[in-house]
Amino acid sequence: MLDYDFDGKCAFVRVDFNVPLNDGIIGDDTRIRAALPTIQHILNHGGAVICASHLGRPNGQVVEALRMAPVAEHLQSLLGDKHTVLTATSVCGEDAIAAAEALEAGEVLVLENLRFEAGETTNDAELASKLAAMADVFVQDAFGTCHRAHASTAGVPAILKPALAGMLLDKEIKAFANAFESPKRPVVAVIGGAKVSDKIVVLENLLDKVDRVLIGGGMAYTFLKAQSKTVGSSLCEDDRLDIALAVINKAADKNVELLLPSDHLVADSFSETANTKVVGGNIPDGWMGLDIGPETTALYRERLVSAATVVWNGPMGVFELEPFSHGTSAIAKVLADSNCLSIVGGGDSVAAIKKNKVENSISHISTGGGAFLEMLEGKQLPGILALS
Repeated sequence: MLDYDFDGKCAFVRVDFNVPLNDGIIGDDTRIRAALPTIQHILNHGGAVICASHLGRPNGQVVEALRMAPVAEHLQSLLGDKHTVLTATSVCGEDAIAAAEALEAGEVLVLENLRFEAGETTNDAELASKLAAMADVFVQDAFGTCHRAHASTAGVPAILKPALAGMLLDKEIKAFANAFESPKRPVVAVIGGAKVSDKIVVLENLLDKVDRVLIGGGMAYTFLKAQSKTVGSSLCEDDRLDIALAVINKAADKNVELLLPSDHLVADSFSETANTKVVGGNIPDGWMGLDIGPETTALYRERLVSAATVVWNGPMGVFELEPFSHGTSAIAKVLADSNCLSIVGGGDSVAAIKKNKVENSISHISTGGGAFLEMLEGKQLPGILALS
């Protein structure tokens, strides 16, 4: 993108402005701020910008509470008086087309919520054609939507050329390349979350790329039970025990160190006020593991301190409840204190980074949830494949 001459051109920029919005108030503008470098680069080099994004899940219907006007207003405040931000009350209706045709260099047009059009999520060819006709060049800067073959992510760049990666997307692609294509070793993956079934493809793919895997969260108990450990009333997928054991055996075959929790913070109920205790090894009946224990935390910290590259996806415990958030917070803090290349993605992992106020100490915080996960699975993302 940086090599392209935007002077006199109108760029259709697919952004991710899917921000929390309540009564017109934006709860977190991180995603809007993340798109600013791309938008400002185009504007500062003589171009005009059409910003297109979805917001929430209106399912092809116009939902007043999900209009883009508050987002456009906030974008104006971030860009300042130097640039004018205009809005359209439709995605590709007469007002949107007229506004796009009248757009001048240095101006921004924010289209209405893409998902007000049912054809967005079905990659409708007519919708993609109408959107593509509005601009001279396509820029994909919404990594969080790149795993979806929607009209604005796959349809438009198939028609509108050149189709370029924006600065934010370029950062995401380079972060993965640095972690997996030519990484500094040892490479450590920290994988957590509730279910083995959610992460099995991730784990199988990572075993070909990393030197060490640290497993936490509810999924750990399926692995432990597969090793004939008792897990009490902890979350466990009994129909995935064979799969978990196969992953353990594959790791051994590839000389990848796969670590599981050796002790646990357990509770007698799923509650912030539950009775708790730390147990090692087997978890007794009537107790459930809700976080990794201090021994495991110390071991994981040791393995992370010696890492050169770390990729983290998923919490170590029930991060939403404060008593069981400490294992996850410990991972966040050790990464912040490390000199390693650290790449973090996934809602709870990013939340832990923000909770511990260490955002500036992490090498790369991914803006994509599902897209980040699919990249970890080794999948090719439609929104990236569509680019020139």
